[in-house]
Amino acid sequence: MDINRSEQRILHLLAQGGWIEHTRSEKAKIASVRCFSRDGWIYPGLDLDLFRKLKRLKAIASRQGKPYRITERGLALVRAQLDNC
Repeated sequence: MDINRSEQRILHLLAQGGWIEHTRSEKAKIASVRCFSRDGWIYPGLDLDLFRKLKRLKAIASRQGKPYRITERGLALVRAQLDNC
């Protein structure tokens, strides 16, 4: 399965130790997401549509209520790149 450039960037960032934090609305649905690099910097290229697509592909998952991280499937989807441009 091939993934587009924006998905590739997010997965690459997560593979290096990043995570995705989410906030829920009053109806318990995910209202907003923020992607952090391993250094704690916020990456602005993640929106709800992209988050839902990565979740649907099973490339990211949350365990025990912790932030979303990359899965084994996500690691298989990401292509190794030196600078991810």
